[in-house]
Amino acid sequence: MYTLHNLFLGMVDLGEKVSATLKREFGEEALNMIQMNDKDRLKLEAGLEELFEGGEEIYKGYVDDPRNTDNAWIETFAVNFHDETGETLKNIKLEAGDDAGQVKWMNVDSSVNLYASHKSILEKVARSRIAYW
Repeated sequence: MYTLHNLFLGMVDLGEKVSATLKREFGEEALNMIQMNDKDRLKLEAGLEELFEGGEEIYKGYVDDPRNTDNAWIETFAVNFHDETGETLKNIKLEAGDDAGQVKWMNVDSSVNLYASHKSILEKVARSRIAYW
């Protein structure tokens, strides 16, 4: 899943693992878990636990962004969580929640128009997965 613009810009809580932050933000913004009842939310969280335990660091540090200034700039930590068999995500229904405008699965390649440094990050994921770019 590629996250557009502001998805996953959550802050890591004190003592929280980055993978836990990413799982929480994915649940809130791409699955609308905040609106789920306790039973459905717990079932979904259990399914995502294994997926978000692992992950390959793709990039960490400064990124070129039009919002950067001399006194403030954007840094990012990009991690690829890969569902190798497709079993974890096959029945996931994406639903924009929290402050996400919209969410969807989409194919991406080098021709897609992406925001700021997102294209170079996704290219690194494609190379890592030996995938079409």
